[in-house]
Amino acid sequence: MKILAIETATAWQSVAILDDDRVLGVHEQEAGGAHGALLLPAIDQLLNKSQLRLSELDGLCCSSGPGSFTGIRVGLATCLGLRAATGLSLTLVPTLEAMARMVQGESRPLCPVLMSRRDEVYWALFRQVGEGQWERLVSEQVGSPTTLAQSLPDQAVMIGLGWSALENEIRAALPESVTVRVGPEHAFRPSAIQVARMGMEQIRRGVIAGSMVAPLYVQRAEAEIQYERSGGLSPVARRRKRVETKVAARLARRPRSKNTGNR
Repeated sequence: MKILAIETATAWQSVAILDDDRVLGVHEQEAGGAHGALLLPAIDQLLNKSQLRLSELDGLCCSSGPGSFTGIRVGLATCLGLRAATGLSLTLVPTLEAMARMVQGESRPLCPVLMSRRDEVYWALFRQVGEGQWERLVSEQVGSPTTLAQSLPDQAVMIGLGWSALENEIRAALPESVTVRVGPEHAFRPSAIQVARMGMEQIRRGVIAGSMVAPLYVQRAEAEIQYERSGGLSPVARRRKRVETKVAARLARRPRSKNTGNR
């Protein structure tokens, strides 16, 4: 199964193509707030490097948040546009769970942490309970470093850029009975490779995104609230339409390969 996965929930943009367990290609970069300008070129570059066309993929997967409001909207709207133009199946993967699953063989609770607004953080708690089996101990939360610290169980393993940025504040607010550990460095940034792996699991189980999809914001952006009140088209819908139009035009211009048929 070949799947294209997109991870844009933070300033670190990650795009990957996997064929079952084999990584065909990955493109990662610091995007800042420029996901809208960088994502489609990154996808094009990755497809060309992998010598694949969109029609040769079996599915799409997108990290759904929480994280950067703008980044999540861009990633999801891009996947929706690609789905509309190609008919590929789409799955959504929670960002924090994908980060936790990057740490294999750890029996202690895993706590991925990402930055939110105004020095607040997003977090959740997971535990691996068997080979490929995970338990969600605490669903996605948002709050101050103090709130996070007071919710942590003893021996929790901390990962994520939110922990890196606010480690001192979180440690200072820990109860005396709680000691935390720091997880492996490779799990501090979300990765489209893990997003793809989870997406393939969902596709095989028949868990496919329907027509009504939404990012996992945890808290809503003020811009979204005001825009909905205005009765206008949402930013996700606008970008989805633009991507759909661009991809459809590209597909129409490309000659069909004589040796490879559509999937």
